[in-house]
Amino acid sequence: IINTANPPVENIATPAEALELSRIANDEMAELVARYPERFIGAAACLPLHDIDAALTELDRAIGQLGFRGVQIYTDIQGQPLDDPRFAPIFDRAAALDVPVLLHPVRGPNRPDYPPEDASHFDSWRVIGWLYDTVAAMTRIVFSGVFDRHPNIKIVTHHLGGFAPYASERIREGYDKWLKAAHARNEPVLLAKHPYDYFHQFYADTITIGSVPALRCGLDFFGTDRVMFATDMPFDTQGGLKYIDVALKAMQEIDLPAADKAAIFEHNARRVFRLP
Repeated sequence: IINTANPPVENIATPAEALELSRIANDEMAELVARYPERFIGAAACLPLHDIDAALTELDRAIGQLGFRGVQIYTDIQGQPLDDPRFAPIFDRAAALDVPVLLHPVRGPNRPDYPPEDASHFDSWRVIGWLYDTVAAMTRIVFSGVFDRHPNIKIVTHHLGGFAPYASERIREGYDKWLKAAHARNEPVLLAKHPYDYFHQFYADTITIGSVPALRCGLDFFGTDRVMFATDMPFDTQGGLKYIDVALKAMQEIDLPAADKAAIFEHNARRVFRLP
């Protein structure tokens, strides 16, 4: 299942230009899927997310006319968090169309690691920043109430949920404290469940760059029914071959029943993306 990569079109173009770029990208992906069905089984839509009306129209076209299987969004939209009410219609439409939302990090080198600096150093923006941004976006999605509005929405986190599986008990205990403080101040908590519970409603891919302990941690957190095999091809030092190899080796090494491995390799994706 193919998708566009960074940068998001809204970061490099005006709304009108970004819509044109999205349509070009989606048309080209649709052509690739049609031309090479033995290689590509579907695509995820590219949208101009700084024009929500245009984004919804293009999402409808991509799913309804081009036969796409999902939509890709980023962990922030031009620096704005995903719980901003203007972005709610994207999640609402994805839920109505029953297509998964693929959540990809977007932090760039221009976002500093420390306030006095004007850029990120040592590639920290990508190496660790993307994992942080994934968990931050998951948190904002949780508190937006989207899972209460749409209990069955499918949001797929890149890199196996970032730091969320490793920080599982920190998330639980931290929001125990948060809820206790909110109740003490008589502040309303506009969620139907404990915040921690919603983190388990996300889906995730297996991209740990071959780390078996990280893969095991993520599978323990999300469950084998919510994780799907992916490789991050072609973004390695060998044009994609390295990431494919280490992803397969990690799946071979991890101790799982054959049925669980089959679910991760194939059956979960068939269900989530509604594949034949």
